[in-house]
Amino acid sequence: MIRVTKLNGQQFYLNPHQIESIELTPDTTITMLSGKRLVVKDRYEVILKEIIDYRKKIGAFKNEE
Repeated sequence: MIRVTKLNGQQFYLNPHQIESIELTPDTTITMLSGKRLVVKDRYEVILKEIIDYRKKIGAFKNEE
């Protein structure tokens, strides 16, 4: 799970394997595979780093190298 921050400052966790896309409109918008859209404070670069760190932690990169 990765941590992201809503515009109101509330932090929550989501499953990065369920992310379909991340849009860089004025705010960062994450679209989940379910179609749900989440607007967050976090910059794309921070979210990408969180995803990479999470995948390394669970060993997901072993199959991708």
